[in-house]
Amino acid sequence: LQLRWQAQLVALASLALVAAYPFMKRITWWPQAWLGLVFSWGVLVGWTQVHRGENWDVLAAMYLGTVFWVIGYDTIYAHQDKEDDALVGVRSTARLFGDETKSWLVGLYGGALIMFATAYALAEAPLPAMAGLLAAGAHMARQIATLDINDPAQCLRLFKSNGTVGWLIFAGLIGAGLWAALKPLI
Repeated sequence: LQLRWQAQLVALASLALVAAYPFMKRITWWPQAWLGLVFSWGVLVGWTQVHRGENWDVLAAMYLGTVFWVIGYDTIYAHQDKEDDALVGVRSTARLFGDETKSWLVGLYGGALIMFATAYALAEAPLPAMAGLLAAGAHMARQIATLDINDPAQCLRLFKSNGTVGWLIFAGLIGAGLWAALKPLI
């Protein structure tokens, strides 16, 4: 309720996507993509709150990057349940990608990183933002390298480690803000 009315409208628009999500596992092999659209909606709300109709290219790159990231990490998560999903007829990218999951993750995580870097470049973000992104990319690469899609416990650990990815990106952005604030003093 404390958001500008435009941001409130964008937030309300997400309700249709949220309501449809539970049915996506029965309709499409790509429910993780739908989840990406839903989870990433906060980028649209936040952007609408802070910006007043400018830099749509930055917004598009950030939104698409977060969608790719969600598809990637939720695919790892979905590998925990793939046998049960197959028994009850539930679809997922884990089942769709199967043994090719690591290749798909390279594309999805790589796409996320490229979109984030594009957004940073378009926004002229200071260098520490890219450093945080590189650290997050290294963490994502470690996830892919160590992933065993047939080990549910490990899939859960790797899925949860995406919190670290988020913190690394956040730390880079905080560093970029500090850099920008201190630069005139140097």
